[in-house]
Amino acid sequence: MEYRPLGRTGVQVSPLCLGTMMFGAWGNPDHDDSIRVIHAALDAGVNFVDTADVYSAGESEEIVGKALKGRRDDVVLATKFFMPMGEDPNRRGPSRRWIMTAVEDSLRRLGTDYIDLYQVHRPDPAVDYEETLGALTDLVRQGKVRYIGSSSFSGSQIVEAQVAARDRNLERFRTEQPPYSLLVRSIELDVLPTAQRHGMGILTYSPLAGGWLSGSWTADSSPTSPARKRLADRFDMSLAENQRKLEAVEQLAAVAEDAGVSMIELAIAFVIRHPGVTSAIIGPRTMEQLESQLPAADVTLSADVLDRIDAIIKPGVNLNPADTSYGEQILAPALRRR
Repeated sequence: MEYRPLGRTGVQVSPLCLGTMMFGAWGNPDHDDSIRVIHAALDAGVNFVDTADVYSAGESEEIVGKALKGRRDDVVLATKFFMPMGEDPNRRGPSRRWIMTAVEDSLRRLGTDYIDLYQVHRPDPAVDYEETLGALTDLVRQGKVRYIGSSSFSGSQIVEAQVAARDRNLERFRTEQPPYSLLVRSIELDVLPTAQRHGMGILTYSPLAGGWLSGSWTADSSPTSPARKRLADRFDMSLAENQRKLEAVEQLAAVAEDAGVSMIELAIAFVIRHPGVTSAIIGPRTMEQLESQLPAADVTLSADVLDRIDAIIKPGVNLNPADTSYGEQILAPALRRR
């Protein structure tokens, strides 16, 4: 497997990053089976693993910690903080108070004394960047964190954070983690070029668009898991936006067939072949899913294939605006005059 520079950090990572959201109560509750999947990914050449404290309320981090025993130094380990970790309103967010607690909790669950990449899971316009960056800078200087990153930031938020770091002589975000797939292309407009200008590594999530590009959704499907019920606008098949997604998936399947690859391989290869993308986060729940996704690392898409894709979903377009995770901040009611 080829390896790529993670922004300007000097660290080399695989084009596929193993996401572990589906290990634990949210997906695969069998720890031993989850560990086998992690080991299989590492044996295949994946050296980049991403998790978060909120995944299965810390259980995912615990599983990753078990899996990396004896292999920790071979892995670039990333985790995230921000989401609620209980009812206490102070056990969440990007404040110094919470960051200093959250990092110790993650280190303990992961069974390690350092985190390679520590990321803020979402932006919070109510908290100064200096507050967050100041705390993260202290963690870097203490050796508990090697690099810091952001997730689901808009282009303007990326710039604001970079300027705050420069002006206050603080550690800057070295990476950004946005959603990106054949169906969710809005980051091509601003986020990707902005991150490239600032020399940031990009690890994208949901390359299969929540199962839309793996054959999991049809006109008769409806969300059943708690997570997807909370995101009903993305999966409600009665909505015109999702009908357009179904039509696009059918057309993309024909592109994949003509190119001699699976739909899953087409989807992941499309993401990792963008020059601004470092790694695509894949999130298998089972060994079968992992094995269907790994071959994408070796797939190259021709210009003709890319042109056909662009004719189906135009560059920079999300077929369903609800798929833009950072749109909730950009289009908050206060910013829409009501």
